[in-house]
Amino acid sequence: MNSDSTIETEADVKNGNKRLIFACIAIGLQVLAIFLVNYYFAEKMLWFSIGTRLLGALLVLFIYNENKPSAMKMTWILIIMALPIFSITFYLLVGLNGHSMKMTRRFEEVDENLLPLLTSGDDPLAHLDSIDRRAANIARYVRRMASYPLYDDTAITYYDDAAKGLEAQKEELRKAERFIFMEYHAIQDAESWHSIQDILAERIQAGVEVRVFYDDMGSIGFVNTDFVDRLKAKGIKAKVFNPFAPGLNAFLNNRDHRKITVIDGLVGFTGGYNLANEYFHLTEPFGHWKDTGVKLVGPAVQSLTAAFLEMWNASAENDEDDASYEQYIPEVPANLSARGFVLPYADSPMDGKPIGEDVYISVAEYAQDYVWFVTPYLIITDEMTRALSLAAQRGVDVRIITPGIPDKKLVYSLTRSYYYQLVRNGVRIYEYTPGFCHAKMSVTDDLLATCGTINLDYRSLYHHFENGCLYYGCSAVMDTKADFEWMFEQSHEVTEDYINPVGTIRIWHLLLRLAAPMM
Repeated sequence: MNSDSTIETEADVKNGNKRLIFACIAIGLQVLAIFLVNYYFAEKMLWFSIGTRLLGALLVLFIYNENKPSAMKMTWILIIMALPIFSITFYLLVGLNGHSMKMTRRFEEVDENLLPLLTSGDDPLAHLDSIDRRAANIARYVRRMASYPLYDDTAITYYDDAAKGLEAQKEELRKAERFIFMEYHAIQDAESWHSIQDILAERIQAGVEVRVFYDDMGSIGFVNTDFVDRLKAKGIKAKVFNPFAPGLNAFLNNRDHRKITVIDGLVGFTGGYNLANEYFHLTEPFGHWKDTGVKLVGPAVQSLTAAFLEMWNASAENDEDDASYEQYIPEVPANLSARGFVLPYADSPMDGKPIGEDVYISVAEYAQDYVWFVTPYLIITDEMTRALSLAAQRGVDVRIITPGIPDKKLVYSLTRSYYYQLVRNGVRIYEYTPGFCHAKMSVTDDLLATCGTINLDYRSLYHHFENGCLYYGCSAVMDTKADFEWMFEQSHEVTEDYINPVGTIRIWHLLLRLAAPMM
């Protein structure tokens, strides 16, 4: 496809954003109305004004004692101190990170019955321990904190382009005999999805159970409100995660950002790409779209199945849950072609454990020679910044690739605001000049790599449901490294540009950083 003929502006892509615009306006009006009512009472009644300020002081103490990164706490504390009436309302809307105790219990109950079903054969953790204790410790942490085990009997294939991943995915979907599970942040009712939907319809006729689960916010610009009903009419069991509606939805801030396909519990796919045309170069609103993925064949697919079943069963209390999980997590024979180790894992905002960030920090701490990251957004905590900076100061070659063409200009400016603090400590920054890189990966020392859905930003690390895959000592690690080397050739290094940025840019970046935890 000739890229010159396919470059489009964002407005040219027909997304059907009317519902999103209407909902945002409605929520904005609600917030404004609450603020005006509060402001009116504060002006007219002294006791109300004093009470608001006391509530703000108590809220500051509450936030200060929360188990959250310091930057997230500081932003809210400063805003509440400056604008108590407005900020208290806003914090109660989004700052609490939304989920109720009832929703938390639902996830806990599902996980208690589901995650113990995950098995990994003859203790591959002990096997890795004998080879590389530091890598085994990362796997041990994920097992202990998130209940996802390490596998040494599963083959992993890396795809350096989402279009390649999609073709492999469709090939495996055609072979499905028992069930197909698909969970995606965004599905677009267009050509790329239609090619999958045709396969799903054919497999349904062959008696295969098909489930599709997508996030409403992620897909809101891509599908109409009747999309899920049309899927059900074709025999597909379909659900929408956390419907986005005009109202003060306390769970609104938590979105399903996972990307998972499971076929018969034997083959699984994950990575950065959603099921929309721009991911596969059918449209190019932001230049060349760079995305990646992996395929798993073997027992480790159990973990992807469990991550899907967790969301399918726990996300809505009124839906009928699965009576048994065992039927979807069969015993899978070891893949004799497997080399190395694979650890698929999921992260949830419900448990207060930042598994995604902790894995990335652990990867940076593991590195002795080099550690490279690619992310569409770079909006990180002080803890992550410190880990990357310490690695660079130890003499490790630390590099980060970000987009050369942004999909969101304000977030792009915010991403660049983090360059200065990193580059002055020795981290090298590259921008992918052909377009927008949506991949979320890391690779270190020719041994360890990650690929999944987890961006280096607050939203992925603290607010969203995410999943990733850690792999060690296999050919996919070197394939991942080779792709990084290709991306460096396509990118422009901007390290020197941000060692001493212009003062006015620094001030603008500092202001943006105050709002970073909310983006």
